[in-house]
Amino acid sequence: MAKPGHDVIAIGASAGGVEALQRLCAGLTTDLPAAVLIVQHVAPSARSVLPDLLGRCGPLPAAHAVDGEPFRRGRIYVAPPDRHLLVAANGQDLLLRRGPYENRTRPAADALFRSAAVACGPRVVGVVLSGTLDDGTAGLVAIKRCGGISVVQNPGDALWPDMPRNALLGDSPDHSVALADMAVLLGQLARRPAGEAITVPSEMRAEVRIAEQELAAMVEEIGTVGTPSPLGCPDCGGVLNEIRDGKVPRFRCQIGHAFAPESLAAAQAEALEHALAVAVRTHRDRTVLFRRMEASARERGLQHAAARWQHAAEEAEQAAALISGAIEKLRATPGSDA
Repeated sequence: MAKPGHDVIAIGASAGGVEALQRLCAGLTTDLPAAVLIVQHVAPSARSVLPDLLGRCGPLPAAHAVDGEPFRRGRIYVAPPDRHLLVAANGQDLLLRRGPYENRTRPAADALFRSAAVACGPRVVGVVLSGTLDDGTAGLVAIKRCGGISVVQNPGDALWPDMPRNALLGDSPDHSVALADMAVLLGQLARRPAGEAITVPSEMRAEVRIAEQELAAMVEEIGTVGTPSPLGCPDCGGVLNEIRDGKVPRFRCQIGHAFAPESLAAAQAEALEHALAVAVRTHRDRTVLFRRMEASARERGLQHAAARWQHAAEEAEQAAALISGAIEKLRATPGSDA
């Protein structure tokens, strides 16, 4: 009996991804013996027309994935906005879930890659295309740990090289190629017999169940993933557990929010900027109050009180200016997308 090929191609992309996906899908052939599952980062409230674009530019039919539908070879399935696209445990069906954000996004490439790795093992080819930050890096590690193949767009070929570059740093990819060569490569890999199944780590299974919003995993198992760190979750304030299953650590909190390092740094910067902006506003409000109290004191001939209020107003103005400068420096700091 012939071994199955690599019949699941999971692709993750962010900024610049629409253009990259159009070029890639235009080169795929009608006889591709694999289903193509795509996560393109998109705002939760956005209307996604990506399936229409991909269906028009290439020979394969494309559509948004539907919860519970079996995936078929020679078709493209796109994650809809605000839903993680996952592969069911039977390795045949697709799931759509509003599980915890991963790398500050839903859908997330890491969630798709990890679920495909657990369900389909060596049948999976994971692909990271153009994008910012580092979604997809941990997912490629999971795919390789389960016997699959990792493919990364050459960073020099990407409109936004961060995602491919971080994937190269976090994993030792099997292939790093330009888009012009990727469609042919994926066709070859899809036809190559898959390797033997590998035992899936229990932590990886637990993380898939968290993305699926399975109650038992959310309540009982989430604390067993990784080890507690001194870091707090920028989304909910809970403790972040540190997970080491590749070259680069990543983090997940008790609610389930997950972060690769650059995504965590960006989330921290956003939270910090928000806190500093509140501080600036408060100091400016205090300045207005103190100036009014100063004027009132002068009207009543209370010069000592007026001088005290004037001094307080000047200190508040200086504090607001100092914090505003800190915000500008924060925005210029690497790792901040605020």
